[in-house]
Amino acid sequence: MGQGGTPRQALHAAKNARFKEIPKVEYVASTNSYSLPPIIAGVRAALPKNQEIYLVGGAVRDLLVGQPPRELDFALAGKAIPLGRRVAKALGADFYPLDESRDAGRVILQDEGGRRLTLDFIALQGGDIDSDLAARDLTINAMAIDLRQPEALLDPLGGAADLAAKRLRACSPEAFSVDPVRVLRTIRMAAAFDMKIEKETRQRMRAAAKGLKTDSPERLRDEFFKLLQAPRLATSLRALELLGALEVIFPELKALKGLEQPAPHIFDVLEHSYQVVDKLEMVVGALGPNYASEGAGDLHTGLIVLRLGRYRGQISQHLAVEIVPERPRRALLLFAGLMHDIGKATTRSVDEKGRIHFYEHEVRGADMLAARAAGLHLSNTEIEYLRTIASQHMRPMQLTLTGEPPTRRAIYRFFRDAGAAGVDICLLSLADLMGKYGAELPQSELELHLDTLRVLLEAYYEQPEKSVSPPILLNGDELMRELNIKPGPKVGEILEALREAQAAGEVNDRAQAMAFAKTLLANGPR
Repeated sequence: MGQGGTPRQALHAAKNARFKEIPKVEYVASTNSYSLPPIIAGVRAALPKNQEIYLVGGAVRDLLVGQPPRELDFALAGKAIPLGRRVAKALGADFYPLDESRDAGRVILQDEGGRRLTLDFIALQGGDIDSDLAARDLTINAMAIDLRQPEALLDPLGGAADLAAKRLRACSPEAFSVDPVRVLRTIRMAAAFDMKIEKETRQRMRAAAKGLKTDSPERLRDEFFKLLQAPRLATSLRALELLGALEVIFPELKALKGLEQPAPHIFDVLEHSYQVVDKLEMVVGALGPNYASEGAGDLHTGLIVLRLGRYRGQISQHLAVEIVPERPRRALLLFAGLMHDIGKATTRSVDEKGRIHFYEHEVRGADMLAARAAGLHLSNTEIEYLRTIASQHMRPMQLTLTGEPPTRRAIYRFFRDAGAAGVDICLLSLADLMGKYGAELPQSELELHLDTLRVLLEAYYEQPEKSVSPPILLNGDELMRELNIKPGPKVGEILEALREAQAAGEVNDRAQAMAFAKTLLANGPR
């Protein structure tokens, strides 16, 4: 008699077709096959009988494409927070209110593989499932599964067909104007699922982009960092620029467009920044745990793997570290790659011979990046990490330009100033070099720089006690007692000079350390 994407739609269609008869809704098996994750059985067992509750949004989309979802969103009739607590108790999981004003709560647990899994419970928006789905962003996120009838896919807006066609389409004309952050989310999904955004939807995204300036820093930060972890980041950034969204979030980048650079640069500063992000993705992938060597048809990639591949495991572990939950170092590195040259717009100068210079742009850029990171409400640790990457990003190339392998003293000074971020700086420096030339990078120049980076990484990962963090031979108390000096800056200066001398191979035991300290105290710093 009638059909629809939800029970209400089917009933409405049936009544229009046979208005004198009393219709009954029956579910017909969908042509879309999916297998619910095992945790769903535990959730259903914890629910009150006949509880109206739906698995909604991204989890349903992921199931349809065969990806196990890491976040499960449930929309339900009634009070969501108490129900979330009930489910958490039944599953032996943690729970906390996510947003009391919207009646939303989160259950956190680990799956069989020890990976983090979140279950979010929120009251139906609009009062029923039809209204809830209609108010979502994209049709591929506007599908639901009724846990009382898990074999039935509720798809009122044709999201499954759009998913199959790799098409992103807004649920309504107001989808982006009511929530401009959805512009970022849509770009991320286009990259993550290799989908094309429908023309009318793109127009609505462009119209809504200016509204991003009024959104909360936390929401912009969280959505942007998800974008940083999606594939084809440089392509996504260019799309955001075309939509007018990038300059709203990062106004510093607008001044880089068309900003000319001296040879051997072949791109303006903004395009160079995109190139660096793209090369960073390539470098991190080539040095990642899932790299397939037989797929390396590019000479540059092959050289990188040959020279630095022995540190693949350590680099992968380093980049996976989350300084703040869900914000790994890899994302911070890509953010720094995008913003590493923002100081060039305010430091550009031209000498009497017409040569372009950007003196100390890394210092100015580090301050600007730190300010932007603070504006996004990143943690102090993340802000200082980004500041270090930006301020020190030229150091490895400066070591290469000496024409000699880095000395033990130079290695010590680099990691003294960079700390753990020295690994990130090495990777950024490599991408920075590749981003100057595009495909025309001379092999000899790449090999020379890779030699420098290999020495730095070898010292950091294989011989840290030699020139990165030599063992302490004298502490401050011993120094003051033996030299009869009082606490003060002088003690710190001597200890630092001593550690540098150790790193350089000039001091090797406690006796030499004491003699060095006495000489330093008598003659002053070198």
